[in-house]
Amino acid sequence: MEIAENILITIVTASTPLLLAALGELVVERSGVLNLGVEGMMVMGAATGFAVTATTGSPWLGVIAAALVGALFSTLFGFLTLTIATNQVASGLALTLLGLGLSGMIGEPFVGVAGQKLATLEIPFLSEIPLLGRVLFSQDPIFYLSIALTVGVAWFLFRTRAGLTLRAVGDNHDSAHALGIAVVRIRYLAVMFGGACAGLGGAHLSLVYTPQWVENMTAGRGWIALALVVFATWRPARVLAGAYLFGAVTIGQLHAQAFGIQLPSQLLSAMPYLATIAVLVLISRNKRLTLLNTPASLGQPFVPNR
Repeated sequence: MEIAENILITIVTASTPLLLAALGELVVERSGVLNLGVEGMMVMGAATGFAVTATTGSPWLGVIAAALVGALFSTLFGFLTLTIATNQVASGLALTLLGLGLSGMIGEPFVGVAGQKLATLEIPFLSEIPLLGRVLFSQDPIFYLSIALTVGVAWFLFRTRAGLTLRAVGDNHDSAHALGIAVVRIRYLAVMFGGACAGLGGAHLSLVYTPQWVENMTAGRGWIALALVVFATWRPARVLAGAYLFGAVTIGQLHAQAFGIQLPSQLLSAMPYLATIAVLVLISRNKRLTLLNTPASLGQPFVPNR
C-alpha cells in the first residue's frame, strides 16, 4: 500500500503542471486564439519562480512572479496577434523560442543552487485516510488551485453569461463584433489568463516537482498541454482526466526503469511523447468528435472594420 501511495503521489505531482497549462490554453482557444507559445511561457514561469524564490526566500513570491511573467509574456503574443494581426502559429513558435532562450539567461546564475520547496498543505483528519489521504489531502497549494481552476473554468464557460460571450467570440468573431462585443478585449483577457496558468505550471515544476533550476526543464510539457486540449475536445473535465492520464504515463516509465524492465531507457523516456502522438492520431480518425467542440474561428485573425 505504501508503494502504491507513493506512486499515486508522484502521478498527482507530475500531472499538475500539465493540467494548469492545458486549462489556460483551453480558455485561450475557446476565445478563438491558438497560442503555441505555452512551452515558452511555462519555462519562463519556472525560471522566474525559482529566481525570485532563491533571491527573496519566499516561494509564494516566486509563484506570484511566475504567474505575472506568464501573463506578461502572453501579452506580447496578444500584441502581435490581436493588435497588429500577425500569424498566430508563427508568433506562438517565436514566443516559445524566445522563452527558452530568455529563461536560460535568467536562470544561469541559479544553476546548482539549492531550491526551496513550496510547503505542503495538510487537511486535518482527511490526510490520515489510508491510501488516498496523503494523495488528495496532503498536497502543495498549487495542486488545490489546479482543481479549483478546473471547476471554475467549467462553471465560467458553461454557466455564466461571460463564458457564453467568450465562446461566441471563438465560434464567430465577426458576428460577435456586429453585436457590439469587444472581441479584441475579450481575447486579450483570455490570452493573459492562459499565460498566467502556464506560468503557474512552470513554477510548480521548479518549486514542487523538482525544486531546482535546470535549463529547458519543461522538456516539452507545453506541447503535451497543447495536445491535451485537443484530446479533451475543449472540455475542462476531460482536460483533468487527460492530464492525469499523461502524468501516469510519465511516472510509469520512471517506475518501469526502477523495476528493471528490459527496455531501452531512451524508449521508456519517450513514452509520454509517443502516447501524445498516438492519442492525436486516434482523435484525428474521428472527425465528428474533433469538430464537435472546436471553436469555429480558432486561429483566424480578426481585424475590426476590415
